[in-house]
Amino acid sequence: MRLDLEAAPAGAASVDARPSPPPPTAPLSAGMILLFAVASGLAVANVYFAQPLLDIIADDLGLSRATVGLVIGATQLGYGLGLILLVPLGDLLDRRKLVVLQSLLSVAALICVAFSVSGAMLLAAMAAMGFLAVVTQAFVAYAASLARPEERGQVVGSVTSGIVLGILLARAIAGAMADLSGWRAVYLLSAGATLVIAIVLFRVLPAESKAAAQFSYPRLIGSLFTLFRDEKVLRIRAVIGMLIFADVTTLLTPLVLPLAAPPFSLSHTAIGLFGLAGAAGALGAARAGAWTDRGHGQRLTGIALALMLIAWLPIGLLPQSILFLIAGVLILDFGLQAVHVTNQAMIYRVRPEAQSRLTAGYMVFYSIGSALGSSGSTLVYAQAGWTGVSLLGAAIAAIALAFWAATLKAMPSEATRAVATKPAA
Repeated sequence: MRLDLEAAPAGAASVDARPSPPPPTAPLSAGMILLFAVASGLAVANVYFAQPLLDIIADDLGLSRATVGLVIGATQLGYGLGLILLVPLGDLLDRRKLVVLQSLLSVAALICVAFSVSGAMLLAAMAAMGFLAVVTQAFVAYAASLARPEERGQVVGSVTSGIVLGILLARAIAGAMADLSGWRAVYLLSAGATLVIAIVLFRVLPAESKAAAQFSYPRLIGSLFTLFRDEKVLRIRAVIGMLIFADVTTLLTPLVLPLAAPPFSLSHTAIGLFGLAGAAGALGAARAGAWTDRGHGQRLTGIALALMLIAWLPIGLLPQSILFLIAGVLILDFGLQAVHVTNQAMIYRVRPEAQSRLTAGYMVFYSIGSALGSSGSTLVYAQAGWTGVSLLGAAIAAIALAFWAATLKAMPSEATRAVATKPAA
């Protein structure tokens, strides 16, 4: 398979032979940043709609609880494959055409989910939807490529805040819509919204010129491993990303169990609304990128990781009061998003021509961390209850903090120093 690009000059041997585009001369408008944030939030929400709806879906399709649980696994499997196979294409193809095409295909996948009549059809449609939902990460890389170097972290933070809100609102919207019109209406509504976003993206996003080289698709994907070999920033920050997402999914995966049981006995709608307590994460995301641009990324990382460790103390006190849990979620999610945006802002500095592949490599570790946290926390909850989950979460946070401290001196200065602001022309 060859990508439809212009012919490469004789002797070209590297995927990274593509010249870097000229740096933007004007800052991204607030409207453009908002569009990226909304598009990213909607795309990632598609992955999370099913979480509060599993029991309703199971009853409607006549599935067992064990079988319907595979819905989440199929979506995550598709998402993981998309990170490796789709996101890197942004480094070689016109990103505008790429994100619009993925959005339109997502509309088709969402419609298939809404009209599923069997477990097999639902799983296949969910896997396809997850595969295409990685357009979320393509939006982040796209926005980073359009931003000036001195504003890149801030732009990434703003777009990521949209992703945070998309994840949080997905659970609340899905629960409310399902109560009103059934679970299928959730996906039909999202399909309509995604179609509108695709049309807007096609009309307002700038087109990119074709690359000056032709490379095989296998070589493009293989270059992911080359980036990990060559870029110490990516290796260090990917491990930190894996640990922080493992830490948060350690909380979120088994959380429904104590909240749905006495003495709380919360409904699905109430549990979905409870997730809005993590909206503080959007605030952390919005500011973290700007602080990183000013050279405070390492200090911010240490503070945020310490907060994530401290958060497990009130989280562990859930049996005494649900207010302790709310406080812990606020702190934990703020720390998570601050570190996540700082990671991305640092990684994007090292290889401007490879931002889509850097995103893909980093987010693969995110997926690994999420899977480890989900599986580990459910096993621990079954054996040691909420106390065991809290101790596991605190241990993961402590490991992340220790790893950051151990790699402080190893981080290249190009990723940690302040970015100079260019004077206006």
